[in-house]
Parts: sequence; structure tokens; C-alpha cells
Amino acid sequence: MNHYLIYHKEIPPFLQECLQTPPLQRLQNIGMNCGCEYSSFPRFRSLQPYSRYDHSIGVALIVWHFTHSPAQALAGLLHDVATPVFAHVVDFMRGDYLKQEATEAGTEAIIASSPELQALLQRYGLATEDVCDYHRYPIADNDSPRLSADRLEYTLGNSINYGICTEQEILRFYQNLLVCKNEEGQDELTFADESVAASFAFAALQCSEIYVSEEDRYMMQMLSELLKTAVTRHVIEESDLYTTEPEVLARLSPDEQTSALWRRCCSFRKILTADKPGEEDGWRKIAAKKRCIDPLIKDRGRVSSLSPTFAEALNRFLNQSQDCWLLGLS
Repeated sequence: MNHYLIYHKEIPPFLQECLQTPPLQRLQNIGMNCGCEYSSFPRFRSLQPYSRYDHSIGVALIVWHFTHSPAQALAGLLHDVATPVFAHVVDFMRGDYLKQEATEAGTEAIIASSPELQALLQRYGLATEDVCDYHRYPIADNDSPRLSADRLEYTLGNSINYGICTEQEILRFYQNLLVCKNEEGQDELTFADESVAASFAFAALQCSEIYVSEEDRYMMQMLSELLKTAVTRHVIEESDLYTTEPEVLARLSPDEQTSALWRRCCSFRKILTADKPGEEDGWRKIAAKKRCIDPLIKDRGRVSSLSPTFAEALNRFLNQSQDCWLLGLS
């Protein structure tokens, strides 16, 4: 997907140079859907390829468009360089399924140890500390449910890929944005028009529901168990998690146990739910982080304060139980 050109018509030369470095090139083979696209669930099996590389370009272009700050744009571009294979699946593997922040560790070290990135930063008068933590820059990243470039980009990208919105609709969303001060006096991406903001909010909520759907949670859990088994059996090493998905999959194939587990993950087509687990192998109870956006409207407040319908839908989502048992079926 190259929808990111909606955000800015040209990729500035300093970003193009950064994209050629090994840490960024690796992200072309790390997906945005955390391995769910390898399953046979109808929701995911027809998705277009959408990589962390595509997402990172999009975040950088959004930040550049609204700030024209090379440091902030590069921080946006580099924010996912430490993402392992299958992304947040590795958070599940490490028990961080509710915060999903473990995969951010290592960003500074990767930037600092890359001679290509260091040469580029030096050429532009920047240092590692200027670009290794995009949390410093509120347009690039902020706390949920506020809107940042990162949250905006994956929402718009997934809205297209999931069939929730057309490119024309996401262009309408994007062109309605400006930068305003929020309730805390911090810069935030803000909608000019209430109706556009509401339409975006409902589209974002549909994405949020997919991120914690039964299919998504189950696939991520089973992939995390597969990776853990592969590491335990020395089919792969921990360091292999920071290569690419094709490389890891190639290592899984020769081993009978991990190969069988991988085929099983790919075969999942539907989910069975129950209050209690059955006798079949594979029942899991899985909780996961709920992501959401409550957009700000210029001089009006947030969508939830103006739309009772959205406020009710958002509250229903946030209070939705994840307490049932799940079983993936082929």
C-alpha cells in the first residue's frame, strides 16, 4: 500500500536517504497486522500488504506536513525500527499483551549502532537523542485517546485495507486536520469540522474493534506460543526476532513441530467461543490492549462530548468483556 502519498505529495530527500538504511529496509518485511494476515480468517485473508515500512513513511510524512521539522519527521520515521517479526505478537510472547510496549525497547540502540543512520544524522546536524524517542513530540505521538500522526496513520491505512473507508474518504479526513492546543495546552492534530471528526471517530472505532476481535486475539496468542516454542527448541534464537518474517518462517519449516504449529495457525478460519473450555486442545482465554481515538474538534471539544451516540459506542467498546474462551477452527 502506498496510500502515504495522500499525506504529502513528495518524500523529502532526507527521509528518502533514511529509507535506504538497513534498519528501515528491514521493515518492508514486517507486517502491520501482527501476523493475522497469514491466517485464513475471512477478515484478514484478503488484506493488501501493509508493512511497518509503509506505516513509518506515512507517520513521517504526516509529521513533516504539520511541523516541517526534520528532527520530528525522522523521529516519526524511526519509531518502529525496533519492531520484531509479527510486531505485537512478541509483546504477547513476553506477557505484555495489555500495554504492548515491550516491542519499543531497543529503538535508541538500533539508531546509535547504525553507521548509515549516524552518518545521515550528522549530515543534518542531528543526534541520536533528537530522533530516538518520538514520544517527545506530541504531533508524532501522544497518549490515547488523543490523535497523533502514529495513531492517525495506522487508522487511515487500516480503514482502507479493512474496507471501512475509501481513499477519497480518508483524504477528506486528512484535509480537515490542523494543529491546535488541546485541554492540556499541548499541540494535537485537530479536526476543523464536527461532522468530519465524527465520521473519522466511528471509522477509528471500527478499526479498534478489529484490533481486539476474537480472531485477532487468538491468532496473536497462538503465534506467540509458536515463537516461544521455536526459541525454546533453538529453531530460532531471540535475535532472529529482529530479522524479517520471511527469514523466520524459513527457519520454522525444517522443524517438524514448529512447521506443524505454523500450518495450524495459517489454517484458522473461524472462532468458537464458550464460557468454559472444551476438551479440544487449543482453548485460550486472551485479553488484549484496547486502542481508541476520541478526536478533538477546534473550539468545540472532543467528539464524545458532542455526540452521545459516539460516546455510548466508545464506552460500550471500552467495557466489552474479553472473558470468554476461544478456540480456532480450520
